[in-house]
Amino acid sequence: MFGLKQITCAILAVAILIPIASFAQTVDEKEQQLRNELAQVEKEIAEQQAILNTKKGETASIERDIAILTARIKEATLTIKAKNLTISQLGKDITTKTTEIADLDRRLDRGRQSLEVLVRRTYQYDQFSLPEVLLSSANLSEFFKSADQYNQVRDALEVAYTELQSVREKTDTAKQTLTDRQNREMDAKKVIEAEQRNIQKSEADKKVLLSISKSQEGAYQKIINERNKRAAQIRAALFALRDSEGIPFGDALKYANEASLRTGVRPALILAILTQESDLGKNVGACLITNLSNGDGIGKKSGVAYEQVMKAPRDTSPFASITSRLGLDWKMTPISCPPGTKWTSSRGYGGAMGPSQFIPSTWELFKARIGSAAGVSADQADPWNPEHAFIATALYMGDLGAKSGSYTSEWNAACKYYSGSACKYGRKPANVPYGDQVMQKAQNIQENMIDLL
Repeated sequence: MFGLKQITCAILAVAILIPIASFAQTVDEKEQQLRNELAQVEKEIAEQQAILNTKKGETASIERDIAILTARIKEATLTIKAKNLTISQLGKDITTKTTEIADLDRRLDRGRQSLEVLVRRTYQYDQFSLPEVLLSSANLSEFFKSADQYNQVRDALEVAYTELQSVREKTDTAKQTLTDRQNREMDAKKVIEAEQRNIQKSEADKKVLLSISKSQEGAYQKIINERNKRAAQIRAALFALRDSEGIPFGDALKYANEASLRTGVRPALILAILTQESDLGKNVGACLITNLSNGDGIGKKSGVAYEQVMKAPRDTSPFASITSRLGLDWKMTPISCPPGTKWTSSRGYGGAMGPSQFIPSTWELFKARIGSAAGVSADQADPWNPEHAFIATALYMGDLGAKSGSYTSEWNAACKYYSGSACKYGRKPANVPYGDQVMQKAQNIQENMIDLL
């Protein structure tokens, strides 16, 4: 049996879990100065934006375009300054939160050890039957003393478990707060990078305009003509779509703009997702279903047999319905291939349809919203119709959080679009390269195509 000294030690072990003083961050003079400076910079940004809007409304001229570029450069410079101030504030917050998490993790470890001690001692008490306890006791008072000790251990066990749960919840909250601040820091850094590129481009354009004198209006008109020619080329260029015919970029941008108005997801990101899916389509190829009962299929071009291309009946049944109501032959309608020909539980399925690469069961969940946005009935929503595919991609990305417009929200939405899971800091699972590539494509489309139109 256990003595009171042992029980007391076990109960004292629980005290390790008692929360320590919270990490309350003092707002010192330097932080207040940073806040004041940030507010002033944001005011100056608004003033430059007002100037920019005014100049854009004026008749085209060299002077007007120079003024616009000057305002853009000033606005970009101020934005960089504002984001650097934000990063300075976040840096201190991140350091503090990291320290707090480390302390909470140590408390969790100590708490688990204390809980293990109490569980073992409770288990040992439970091994004794009532007759054994009575026979081992010299007298009745000794029995009640032992029973009291047993109750103390049980009470201590309950307290330890409650405290451990509390610390775990605090740890989870602290880690989520840290992730949020890391996201904000990354968002700020990405804005700085974009504004630095804008400054470089605006400075180059401004240098060209400054080299043109008033007597060289013909040269200025030549620049305008070149811009219009480049814009026409961009609009006419084919925008590749997976498992569908390519469409002019001008049409693609129109669909993306319309989808953006309905969902809040920016056009460049919608175009980037569809571009990424088309690139994957080139690498992976397309499959055809040959058996609806088990989902088996073949490579469309190679004829190679694939086991369980599509999950049956979860996706094969809606796939048959979708193709039937659209007047398509399911045997001849391309869908994505899985990553290997032989089925394994870790391989997963293919079976995604059209440019947006929705699996049939997911398309059925979205078809009413897609049809409503496209102005058709739910059953007329077509995964292989480019306009409908743009709407589907935008709706799904919006549901995944991309409508907020920050870099990390779009990045995580892209990772979820690919695999269902958000991107992970400091890790490189399969979805992170996908998210990185989508964001790079979105940048290229925005800066080298959309901004030129």
